[in-house]
Amino acid sequence: MTQSKHNNRHIVLHSRPHGAPDASTFALRDGAVPAPAAGQLLLRTVYLSLDPYMRGRISDAPSYAAPVELGAVMVGATVSRVEASRHPDYAPGDLVLGYSGWQDYALSDGEGLSKLAADMAQPSAALGVLGMTGFTAYMGLLDIGQPQAGDTVVVAAASGAVGSIVGQIAKLKGCRVVGIAGGADKCSHVVDELGFDACIDHRGADLPGRLAAACPDGIDVYFENVGGAVFDAVLPLLKVGARVPVCGLVAHYNDTALPAGPDRTGLLTRALLTKRIKMQGFIIFDYYDQRYGEFVAQMNIWLKAGQIRFREDVVDGLEHAPQAFTGLLAGKNFGKLVVRLADR
Repeated sequence: MTQSKHNNRHIVLHSRPHGAPDASTFALRDGAVPAPAAGQLLLRTVYLSLDPYMRGRISDAPSYAAPVELGAVMVGATVSRVEASRHPDYAPGDLVLGYSGWQDYALSDGEGLSKLAADMAQPSAALGVLGMTGFTAYMGLLDIGQPQAGDTVVVAAASGAVGSIVGQIAKLKGCRVVGIAGGADKCSHVVDELGFDACIDHRGADLPGRLAAACPDGIDVYFENVGGAVFDAVLPLLKVGARVPVCGLVAHYNDTALPAGPDRTGLLTRALLTKRIKMQGFIIFDYYDQRYGEFVAQMNIWLKAGQIRFREDVVDGLEHAPQAFTGLLAGKNFGKLVVRLADR
């Protein structure tokens, strides 16, 4: 985990994976620490965020953002310290949120940076509950899901960075919340620590039957970030007028062909029509300019009141980022996954 003042370790995209990323997908490189020119500042990465959306960025398939070029530093949100500055708005020692990617050092002209409190007790929270994942949960649930008191809200990947926040906000809105997670430990955490009403282990037998028993009156809101067998179990339970925010489909990110089995398109479209279901995908970057300040203000209120809890899965060392990322896609993380590159 030790950083050098003279060597900039960086991880580049070495090859595009066919299916799940493996040891050949990324490569660790060394380089000189750059010096800032006039109007620039040098950032030293303290924390790096790892998120499922990155799987799409290492593919060259058409998407909402350009793919990472082969040989380029892998993208990612970061919390960094300003090491040197020739920018009038930043001074050495400032703590900032930015997008330096998978590397120890990066130059910036200040574009896209946000200052964080110098004495922030847990700076990595700016990458999770107070960052992109928390914002995704907030906007997807409240803007698209529009939960009402008494609704039944089902949350996929309920112990994860987004799902854990979705469920807690839904509880604050007076809903009955059922989570779906992988494993008994995660389900216990979701119920005992996060306050969900129930949690279903998707690894057990008869997921559709167990989910139906947990939602006897059907589902009003389903927060989708998984897809696959989980969505198959949810679809028949959606009520007339149900809302389905879609922010991810991690069960399909490594697919190389259409999944086996019957074509479910007709089943889905018939349900959308006959039950008047609202199913809407969203990309959280579209909301930052208009709503991010609102989100941060409200989330800080909830956090200070102890109404929102969050868990981080911290991996030490930049060199371990590739392995941690492949584990994330396989559901091995428990909470928001971050890589710690340095001790402040």
